[in-house]
Amino acid sequence: MPHRIEVTFKEGIRDALAEKVKRGIREHLGVSVKEVRRVDVYVIDAPLSPEELEALASGPYSDPILQRYSIDRPIARDFDWLIEVGFLPGVTDNVGRTAREALEARLDRKLPDEQRVYTSTQYLLKGELTEEDVRRIATEYLGNPLIHRFVILHRSQWDPERGVGPIVPKVTGLEGGRVLRFRLQGMDDQELMALSRSRLLALSLEEMRAIASYFGRPEVVAERRRVGLGEEATDVELEAIAQTWSEHCKHKIFNAEILYVDEDSGEEVRVLSLFDSYIRRSTEEVRRALGPRDRCLSVFVDNAGVWAFNDRWALTFKVETHNTPSALDPYGGALTGIVGVNRDPFGTGKGSRLIFNTDVFCFAPPDYDKPLPPRILHPRRILEGVREGVEH
Repeated sequence: MPHRIEVTFKEGIRDALAEKVKRGIREHLGVSVKEVRRVDVYVIDAPLSPEELEALASGPYSDPILQRYSIDRPIARDFDWLIEVGFLPGVTDNVGRTAREALEARLDRKLPDEQRVYTSTQYLLKGELTEEDVRRIATEYLGNPLIHRFVILHRSQWDPERGVGPIVPKVTGLEGGRVLRFRLQGMDDQELMALSRSRLLALSLEEMRAIASYFGRPEVVAERRRVGLGEEATDVELEAIAQTWSEHCKHKIFNAEILYVDEDSGEEVRVLSLFDSYIRRSTEEVRRALGPRDRCLSVFVDNAGVWAFNDRWALTFKVETHNTPSALDPYGGALTGIVGVNRDPFGTGKGSRLIFNTDVFCFAPPDYDKPLPPRILHPRRILEGVREGVEH
């Protein structure tokens, strides 16, 4: 049976993060909340004794001076609305991983791989709030439906004995699954786009046509038959193609053919790849103009650019846009971006020694007050999420 440990601050102890959440709800959503309190939740999907649970709750999972805890009983009291935000199955839970390591260190034993720790955060709100207000707070500020799950309860729905209960967001169904197959060659345009939407491939009609054409080639059909795959595309193959052809991986906008029209003069300019035309070509022109004074040692070849600092030392420099992942999940997108920025110089040449990071970011106006397209986060939320992701 899974166990649930809840941790919150003792009475009279200031919770700066809860105060930040209260302020953020007002500034981002225009919703006034009288009070916000937080509860850290650890769900342990492992058979532990009462003594072991007590050792964890009183040790690595809480600060005995500032915090109090409860084991398998809800700690929440005196609120109008409760919101619990946790990760969806399969989403990386870094705090959960660390909590599992802390468990193994405290109990001096390793857990089997299937026994894990899952974390979530409970927010206890007080104020004159409607259910619509609370759902907006949950999905538009506290979490992101792409990666988070939510529990929302009014005080009238609260069971003080049971609470929320131990939710285990474990990935299931990995064994005994079946491979889905799609005969793309016989699909018309509407069917191809319906498949792209239903499978969340985010591929255009032109791209879907190209994939269907590939799977219909006689030599491809013959080779697939030879290795026992069959003529139909599998779900895994489609997912792999969609991932590698995604905007984040393929940089389709940077490499696209773009027709730019000046609305004032009517002048038209056709750009064959923004990257090749305005980044690669301009760099090459500058290098040619410098001649023997060019200090670039490696450009657009290795994991990072390399520049001659002096006769003995070279400087590596790496940048990443991470626009698409940061727009979907600002914190996680920026966090993985900065990891890549730090990782790639390590893999340049024989490896580099990291010295510092720069912090140049470009956003839409944070005070934008017009309607947003569906599923687009507000620029201010993206800005603050990216800043926090890079900071961590």
